[in-house]
Amino acid sequence: MFLKHVASGKMVEVLSLNDLFNPNHPQLVGRFNVGEDLQDPEKFDKAGLEFLSGEALPRCWVDVHYRDDELKR
Repeated sequence: MFLKHVASGKMVEVLSLNDLFNPNHPQLVGRFNVGEDLQDPEKFDKAGLEFLSGEALPRCWVDVHYRDDELKR
């Protein structure tokens, strides 16, 4: 899966989908997708990533308390 690094505008290939989907993990492992050579993997903060379309990541991927309002009813 590819996401966009907000600060640089570059595409990031996500190498750890489990980290992406887990709201308890604020970072994921990925690598920039620039040039012809594969870049070295590095950690990215999920807060600094978005979909290529510019949409934010789903709240359930970044906020462990995303359902608290439903549970309080």
